[in-house]
Amino acid sequence: MERIAEWWAANRPGAPGAVRKDLQSTLDLLLVQPDIGTLVPDASSPGTRRFHLDRIRYWVYYRVRKNRLEVVSVWHSSRGEGPAV
Repeated sequence: MERIAEWWAANRPGAPGAVRKDLQSTLDLLLVQPDIGTLVPDASSPGTRRFHLDRIRYWVYYRVRKNRLEVVSVWHSSRGEGPAV
């Protein structure tokens, strides 16, 4: 996520903090409402979900394990189908 934020700050001067802000807001939301994301049907790990950040066009792939939120991947929607999760 650091690499994404660094790239964004360097390449999107009109909204340099958007990635950090949107990712943090999303993670805060997922901590209290983890079921809000859509289940990934063919995920190799059951219970993997994804949530789309519309403004910055990233997907956050995550799962909950023993009351812990695990981010599996952060994937830009222009990259196609998504990561193998």
